[in-house]
Amino acid sequence: MKIKIQLALDRIEWSRCFQLIEEVREYVDLVEIGTGIIKEYGMAIVREVRQSYPLLPIVADMKICDAGQFEAIQAFQAGADCVTVMGFAPITTILEAHQAAKDYDKQVIVDLLGMTDRRKVNQLAEIGCSHFCLHVGKDEQANGIQAEKHLFALVRGLKNVEISVAGGINEKTIAHFLQYPIDQVIIGSAITGSQHPKQAAKTIKNNCQSYKAR
Repeated sequence: MKIKIQLALDRIEWSRCFQLIEEVREYVDLVEIGTGIIKEYGMAIVREVRQSYPLLPIVADMKICDAGQFEAIQAFQAGADCVTVMGFAPITTILEAHQAAKDYDKQVIVDLLGMTDRRKVNQLAEIGCSHFCLHVGKDEQANGIQAEKHLFALVRGLKNVEISVAGGINEKTIAHFLQYPIDQVIIGSAITGSQHPKQAAKTIKNNCQSYKAR
């Protein structure tokens, strides 16, 4: 099974986003327009990335908490292939985002940031959520918290779902995460903050390929 690499662009300027995409696109499968970038530049940057790279899968990290249909449609109409909705959001909001995705033939990722309730995750799977992201946020990373076993317990045993993992993953720590059944790794500053982004992306991709080849 191929593990996809999602490049997360966040906390960088508009022009740098395009420089990075151009530099590393041969080594990544998806590009995420991060929440901070969307808050600064709005849907304009999603549209520009789509126009510049018509075939590039784009994730708009909207972190939807309310107005699920409206916010999802904003991103889909701008050219995003997928949006994120927060797992702690009301079920109604999550269903609204999923309906928008169905209407536009797009996808939704449920971000489990801050969640500890496995019952809620089970409920989300039962209503049709099929992609979950195990996510340790930037502030938690600063306190030394990583996506350890307690996070994987949130999704263990779920059938017919995709699992992404995010949270300070780099070329040195990625092997730790590859021991778990994941489908996608989300890489941010390990690439965007590197002095050699292309080499960093290549190393991470090679690590994913070699691990699954064992």
